[in-house]
Amino acid sequence: MAKWTAFPHAGDYAFDAASVKKNWAKLHLNDAEPLPKEAAALAAWAQFHSGQFQQAAEAGLKAGGAGLAVAYKATCIYATYLEQKEKTKLELFMQIAQQAEAQAAADPKNAAAWYWQAYALGRYSQGISVAKALAQGLGGKIKAALETAIKLQPKHVDAHIALGAFHAEVIDKVGSLIGGMTYGAKKETGLKLFQAALALNPGSAIGLIEYANALVMLEGDKKMQEATQLYERAAAVKAQDAMERLDVELAKAELAD
Repeated sequence: MAKWTAFPHAGDYAFDAASVKKNWAKLHLNDAEPLPKEAAALAAWAQFHSGQFQQAAEAGLKAGGAGLAVAYKATCIYATYLEQKEKTKLELFMQIAQQAEAQAAADPKNAAAWYWQAYALGRYSQGISVAKALAQGLGGKIKAALETAIKLQPKHVDAHIALGAFHAEVIDKVGSLIGGMTYGAKKETGLKLFQAALALNPGSAIGLIEYANALVMLEGDKKMQEATQLYERAAAVKAQDAMERLDVELAKAELAD
């Protein structure tokens, strides 16, 4: 595996297995991930929360079982925020989509496997263009996987956010008529999913960011002021770990533009 770009704020978040365990409920409010019993998986999560994404991905894969969720998350967050090469980014997303799909087939009650398959395919779709991804039939796959994740784990905040973003992106690209008829995308459903996510975690930086983006996609300029306020709330979040720091920095960068 090629060396990944380092997290730019290394040292700001120093987690070990004990501190991850102690703060688990807060750190995993968005993904509703159960606390792993295996020491190897917990150690990989400590690396993830500290921003050692490559080490976390490798350790999670090696641990297997409960460690796979951290491997998927570390790879996807790294590819979303830190990988500079578009080709590598797309390859990483496709790799996770395939690994998570295989895990979901073997363990259909695993909400994380369904969620990471959808997340990786969603980011891959944004990379190749949503229109192209829809033409390839990825839309139905993403929607079904996210709906399954929510059914298995109704408190999965990130799955609500991702499914809300799916509805908004599809309508933005193909319009509400085709979006509704062909892909089952509905504006009201998308907005309700974001509201449900933020009811579960009002301080979710990524939830606030994606909700802001969806409002502009679905409602246009008339929602620009509300979207800006959501971005301001996201930028003001006190990041708990490396991943959330990347979300907060994204909100600050958008506001600066």
